[in-house]
Amino acid sequence: MSLVSERIGQLFVDGCRLEYTEYGGARGGDDRWVVLLHGQLMTRRMHQPLARALAEAGNHVVALDLLGHGRSDRPDDPLVYSMTAFGEQVLALLDHLGADEAVVGGTSLGANVSLEVAAAAPDRVRALVLEMPVLDNALDACLVAFSPLMFAARYLPLTVSAVRRVTHAVPRGLVPFWAGIVLDTLGQRPGPMAATMHGLLFGRIAPGARIRESLEMPALVVGHPRDPIHPAADAAMLAEEMPNATFVEARSIVEWALRPDRLTEIAAAFLDEVWSGDAPSQARSVRST
Repeated sequence: MSLVSERIGQLFVDGCRLEYTEYGGARGGDDRWVVLLHGQLMTRRMHQPLARALAEAGNHVVALDLLGHGRSDRPDDPLVYSMTAFGEQVLALLDHLGADEAVVGGTSLGANVSLEVAAAAPDRVRALVLEMPVLDNALDACLVAFSPLMFAARYLPLTVSAVRRVTHAVPRGLVPFWAGIVLDTLGQRPGPMAATMHGLLFGRIAPGARIRESLEMPALVVGHPRDPIHPAADAAMLAEEMPNATFVEARSIVEWALRPDRLTEIAAAFLDEVWSGDAPSQARSVRST
């Protein structure tokens, strides 16, 4: 693999500081902007291996910490957190970078935010890469999984703070990469954690079906088998709704994390098609083998 430059930057949106990492490939890619967005309570570092691979393939990749996550500001006010607000932050990032358009993608929360960006400014979104979108089939499981976490952060803050102290005591360089990502995710502050989850759980989860059906940009939609919070049925449904989507079935929930080669190659080939103008003009499916 060629060397990939990495630069940390920041921007301010409505008085709040957001931090991002910019990855530049050895073959340039200045016009091939790709924005990657993390999952709920996670950080942009989760996309570091994918960002490096896509940058090495000739893309200009930016991984953003959304408000309330990672090294971006973490206000305690739930009113500042919503899918639409996150989408506006991504558009502000594109303005900050001077990017007229970009491929926007992400995992879980990041996939839904990507849909919000496409709905708000379809002319700015060249294509979408959506892993584990959270739609109709996932709502019950999300409420069951995340409501206790919000309750603990709001009413039992000492438990969240205690977990944070333990996780921060573990040097990231001594643990495997994905173990470090888990530790980062567990290292929450109770106030911002409660505010973030309240703003998302009681707001719009994703653009409605009619809006999704109107999104005509190419899309790569990755679904996981046997994932109750991100059922593959949601990903398959989204791929059917969008007129120019490709559905890819992962072999497992952790394939892209632990054995990423197949899905990364599919994503890199998709980006090559998008930027060359040869992206698929109708929906298709790639099943796991």
